[in-house]
Amino acid sequence: MTQHAQYHSTSWFKKIGHGLTAMMLGCAMLSSSCVWAVDPSVKELRIGFQKSSINFAIAKQQNLYAKEFPNAKISWNEFPAGPQILEALAVGSIDVGVTGDTPPVYAQAAKKPLYYIAYEAAKPLASAILVPQNSKLTQLSQLKGKRIALQKGSSAHYLLVQAVRKAGLQWSDVQPIWLSPADARAAFQKGAVDAWAIWDPFFASAQLEDHAKILVSGQGLSPNYTFYLASPEFVQQHPQAVKGIIQQLNVADQWVQANRIATAQAIAKSTGLKPQVSQTFIDRRPRPSGAAPLSAKVIADQQQLANRFTELKIIPNSIDIKQAVWTTK
Repeated sequence: MTQHAQYHSTSWFKKIGHGLTAMMLGCAMLSSSCVWAVDPSVKELRIGFQKSSINFAIAKQQNLYAKEFPNAKISWNEFPAGPQILEALAVGSIDVGVTGDTPPVYAQAAKKPLYYIAYEAAKPLASAILVPQNSKLTQLSQLKGKRIALQKGSSAHYLLVQAVRKAGLQWSDVQPIWLSPADARAAFQKGAVDAWAIWDPFFASAQLEDHAKILVSGQGLSPNYTFYLASPEFVQQHPQAVKGIIQQLNVADQWVQANRIATAQAIAKSTGLKPQVSQTFIDRRPRPSGAAPLSAKVIADQQQLANRFTELKIIPNSIDIKQAVWTTK
């Protein structure tokens, strides 16, 4: 991301943050029953999240959506990675989910129904290609012929694609080993793979607990956006609810920024991660990391990802990201 783009992205989140501060003070830091955009028509809200979903985790802990939608049954469903979340969204098992940048591209290419409703600021330092502590790999060009673990269709997939390109290699020069984060870590620990493309908090955990080395981070390779997505059916039936969902994500992020140590403890408790692991991956997030409607810059970056995957025939056909972006009417 250019310095110019970073400024405008950051300034948007700062504006949102300033606007929410007054509301936060009036609500005594989430402890009271703050309700700002209630949509009484929402009777059920099924949310898909993963361990990296800090704002959702805090919203869950603070019962923000139960306050926002008092007439609704709120259910939380944890998934190992973004592709599984979008599968659940496609079959109608959840209404809203959070993923990295690549899963919605895969889903849209497969003609699965979805809407992008918001994004979080880019966090390229929160993903990396890791190698074992004793590895002799020090340059991207040395990945040629190597076995690299990653979740297919995840944000790590795009990171690896970009890293291979930067190294001057062809995609066919590396051996991707498609594994979920848990299985990939086991393979990494046993030495069954040469490298692992992964995101936080698994990245932080491998760094601190397995003493993994960073071959390259996402800096200069992948923006590593987080996207919030919803089923078209839910959005069309409850357009006002989308505003409430986004608003409460920003309330959650305001709390995170004001209570970073408490956030690390809460995330550790809810995920089973060690507190220092939680703290490391929280510290790698931009400040703030609220949710915002997709900007032209974000849509262009996402389109670039889709075009690159089309060129490599990773996805079967070209797609237009704008067609899947929800906008208020």
